[in-house]
Amino acid sequence: MVFGKMLLHFYSAFSTITSDIAGMVFQNTHDMTPRVGFCLAGAIFLGSLCFAKDETLGVLKGGFQSFSTTRPATADEWEKRKIELRKTLWKLLGDIPPIFTPEVTIKKREVKDGYTLERFTFDNGVGDTVYGYILIPDSHKGRGPAILYNHYHGGKYKQGKEEVLTKAFSKLDFATGEELARKGYVVQAIDAYAFGERRFQGPAGKKEEGGKTESSLFKTFLWEGRTLWGMMVRDDILALNYLASRPEVDSNRIAAMGMSMGSTRTWWLAALDERIKVAVSVACLTRYQNLIAQGKVHAHGIYYYVPNMLKEHIDTESVIGLIAPRPHLTLTGDKDGGSPADGVKIINAFQKHLYKCYEKKQNFRGILYPGVDHTYTPEMWEVTLRWLKKHL
Repeated sequence: MVFGKMLLHFYSAFSTITSDIAGMVFQNTHDMTPRVGFCLAGAIFLGSLCFAKDETLGVLKGGFQSFSTTRPATADEWEKRKIELRKTLWKLLGDIPPIFTPEVTIKKREVKDGYTLERFTFDNGVGDTVYGYILIPDSHKGRGPAILYNHYHGGKYKQGKEEVLTKAFSKLDFATGEELARKGYVVQAIDAYAFGERRFQGPAGKKEEGGKTESSLFKTFLWEGRTLWGMMVRDDILALNYLASRPEVDSNRIAAMGMSMGSTRTWWLAALDERIKVAVSVACLTRYQNLIAQGKVHAHGIYYYVPNMLKEHIDTESVIGLIAPRPHLTLTGDKDGGSPADGVKIINAFQKHLYKCYEKKQNFRGILYPGVDHTYTPEMWEVTLRWLKKHL
């Protein structure tokens, strides 16, 4: 531990010194001979390269030694690693009940502006009713592209799937689900555990709502050998099974997207299920070790945490790496407290390397917006639409 701290202090000191020297070099080159200036600048550049490759964060809370994820040399190497990585993730998610294609009941159909809305329910096989919406474009003919839209958290337990029908983002003056439907996409959304029409579906029933339901589910599932996150992912796969079975949907053209918790649901689902052909992740591109190092673990709800991830040397770049080489767009603000920018850079750099290995560099794009916090901006929305149009 002492040695780790010494390395951190050395790195900090080196970074400060090289930064100061670099400033002197570029501000005072007129006082140096060309040869001296060139040699000094070159030494600084080479030194910075050595330290830029070091992604470790030293010793984290509790004496846990941080780690870097080894980059594969080839696509074949990553494909082999994928197999074991997926097995490990499914194990960490807990004792997941069998997955199936649910029998859905359509509760109501409504003709809206540019689309038809269907309200549906299905039994998830473990005693809970899942409530969902599906939006079918008026322009729909035959089998077309579809989007599994994952709603965010934000403590808005009553909202849930209503996000697709309401102006849920302060910087967007429209309902995102409706806009997607009007552009020709079949859009489906379900309430996650503890949200919307499921906010009373905890062990205490009507006695608890929303956040209390979420907390009780997290605790109860642990007793049962399950995790709340694993059960949420399972429900999303059930929803995907239903979406893929719809006669309006081309099962080879299904995307997943979402912001915040919806983003995390998206990249986990796409990582574990290759039927997701395109993914869009807005915010919540969180590297766990960087979150700990910056003291921001509190920035995410209890639902988010999966036991033993770091113990198994799995950080976010590995999970998201399972999506490669399918098209994936990540949009994150560098002021998003729940997604430290230094971690976002590591994740995106890892993905760029993977997609280069697959010779599919055009299938990944990671944007870090300066001065933007935890939000969905009009610019992000336009980039989202272009990505979907290009890849879906």
